[in-house]
Amino acid sequence: MTTILAVRRGGQVAVGGDGQVSMDKTISKGDARKVRRIAGGRVIAGFAGGTADAFALLERLEAKLEQYPTQLTRACVELAKDWRTDRALRRLEALLIVANEETTLMLSGLGDVIEPENMEEGDCIAIGSGGNFALAGALALLQNTDLSAEEIVRKGLALAGKIDVYTNDKHTVEVIAS
Repeated sequence: MTTILAVRRGGQVAVGGDGQVSMDKTISKGDARKVRRIAGGRVIAGFAGGTADAFALLERLEAKLEQYPTQLTRACVELAKDWRTDRALRRLEALLIVANEETTLMLSGLGDVIEPENMEEGDCIAIGSGGNFALAGALALLQNTDLSAEEIVRKGLALAGKIDVYTNDKHTVEVIAS
């Protein structure tokens, strides 16, 4: 698994992930890039789960974003509908976090399109085996510091890496400022 964390605060959204790829109990690679920009750089996407499955979903999401270029939520809902109903897509095992300058969403193969709870200080959402650890750290930092979204993502990922054996300290973080 992995850890992907998204934080929105102060006109900035940051999405970050670690680089560990594991096969059963073995680390296969330590510097994979699980967070990337899509849709001409307007959207940041991070994935957890099967890499090939995630890439297939990212390709489908990019196609939906071409259909609905200014509507991230609509593109994600359309992808979730396909993911849920298409026989081949239904077997894909991955989770996605996507964000643009206005919206952050988590997508699952169960048809979920979840927006993080909007708090006064900002918002955050996480996926993957270390997601809950990173999320707990990010929530505490959102409420008790003035750190930027990017700083909170980096600290949340570092915390997850100290607890979750499937999360390492090689991080990729992408930021969009509005």
